[in-house]
Amino acid sequence: MKIICIGRNYVAHARELNNPLPESPVFFMKPDTSLVIRNRPFFYPEFSKDIHYETELVVKIKKNGKHIAEKFAHTYYDEIGLGIDFTARDVQANCKAKGLPWEIAKAFDHSAPISKFIPLESLNDKNDIRFHLELNGEKVQDGSSTLMIFSIDHIISYLSKFITLKMGDLIFTGTPAGVGPVKINDHLVGYIEDKKMLDFRVK
Repeated sequence: MKIICIGRNYVAHARELNNPLPESPVFFMKPDTSLVIRNRPFFYPEFSKDIHYETELVVKIKKNGKHIAEKFAHTYYDEIGLGIDFTARDVQANCKAKGLPWEIAKAFDHSAPISKFIPLESLNDKNDIRFHLELNGEKVQDGSSTLMIFSIDHIISYLSKFITLKMGDLIFTGTPAGVGPVKINDHLVGYIEDKKMLDFRVK
């Protein structure tokens, strides 16, 4: 099982971090040890003092595929979940300043809390998937799949040119604007439409 994450896939988020808009999907990987399931706590790592949340729709691949035409990409998934791409922003900035890869800031243990998955058919409109995150009771991120620079189907087609997608692989599809820091004892609650998907604390 692979965890593939898409960066800079919402215009407002790219701009809030002063990043250029990509011409094609930007992706990086997380290991399976990054996953946190069943709303278990996220433990703040000792190596960073600036951990940020990034809330994302997550697609689960349901069959193997390579060189997938975009028009057929929708047949490779039928479930959606919600995830947090926790990022050590201070570590990432240091890596960027030195021109180094920044997986160390994204792929650390427990950096990817993830919800259960729900059928796309259970949503009001699978072409306009709305989601949001609340931090300590305040809405901090509010997004929709319609605001993605690259659609889910385009992402699947693009990734499959380079990497064989296999059943069970997870794709984090990018985060909207509103990312920010967390601290110990924070309470994060995430929704897809009106369905509570994530509900956990920072320890």
